[in-house]
Amino acid sequence: VTALDAVGVWPPRAESHVEMDGAWALYEAWVQMQEGEIDAALVYAFGRSSPGDLGEVMALQLDPYYLAPLWPDPVSLAALQARALLDAGRATEADFAEVAARSRRDALDNPNAQVAHDRSVDELLAEDYVVEPLRRHTLPPITDGAAAIVLAAGQKAETWGDGPAWITGIDHRIETHALGARDLSSSPSTRKAAEGAGVADRPVELAELHAPFAPQELILRDALDLDAGVAVNPSGGALAANPLMAAGLIRIGEAAAAVRAGRARRAVAHATSGPCLQQNLVCVLEAP
Repeated sequence: VTALDAVGVWPPRAESHVEMDGAWALYEAWVQMQEGEIDAALVYAFGRSSPGDLGEVMALQLDPYYLAPLWPDPVSLAALQARALLDAGRATEADFAEVAARSRRDALDNPNAQVAHDRSVDELLAEDYVVEPLRRHTLPPITDGAAAIVLAAGQKAETWGDGPAWITGIDHRIETHALGARDLSSSPSTRKAAEGAGVADRPVELAELHAPFAPQELILRDALDLDAGVAVNPSGGALAANPLMAAGLIRIGEAAAAVRAGRARRAVAHATSGPCLQQNLVCVLEAP
C-alpha cells in the first residue's frame, strides 16, 4: 500500500505482486499484454538491504535441508562460482578486476550509481580477499533503491511518448536449486532464455547484465555469446548499485533508455534471481 501511494497510481484497475526481482513483474505484465488482458501497466520494484542482515536473509531462500543449515552467505556462494570459473581455466583474477574497473569507471557517468571510481586493475588486485578468490572490488554494494517502468501496447506506446523501446523478445529459465548438480562456471538457463528471446537473430550493440559479482559477467557474456564489440553495462551495472529486488528491472530500464536515446538500435537486458545465477531472464529491446 505504501508503495502504491508513492508511485501515485490509486486506485489501480488491477494489482499483482511478484515475490522476486521486478524484472519478473515486467514479464508477468508483458504476458498479460500478449493475451489482450491489458494495454498498459506500471511495473515497479523496490528493495532495502541496509536494515537487516542480508547474509541471513539470503541463506533462508536456499535448500532447507542441505544448504540453509550451513548459513552460507551470498559472497561465499559467489566465491564458489568464481573458483569454479578459475579452475575451469576460463578466467583469471585479473579478468575479474578488469570487469570491476570498467564497470565502476563507466558508472562515473551514471548519476544513480552508488559506487564509481577510476582505478587500475593493478590497484584492485592489491586488495585483500574478502572470501577467496573474491576481493572487495568484485562485490556489489549494499543498496536501498527502487525502479519503475511503464509498459504500453501498440498505438498507446506511440502516443504516450517519443520513440518507445519495443520488447521484441523475452524469456526466462531456471536451473536446479542443488548447487552440486550444476556446473557453476556456465549458465545454461541464460543461454536457453537467450534462444527463446531471439538474441542471436540480429546483431546486438549493448547489453545490460545483472551480474552482482564481477565473475558472473564473464559467465553471462559467454552464455549470451556477446562479442567484444558489444557495450556491456555502460551504466556500471549491479557493481555500481545493487538494490535487491530491483536491480534486474533496472537493467531492463537502462537498456530501454539507451535504445530511446539512440545509443543502441538493439539491446539485451538480463536479470537473475537465486544463488549463482540460478534463474535468468533475457529481454531484447529494439528501436522503432
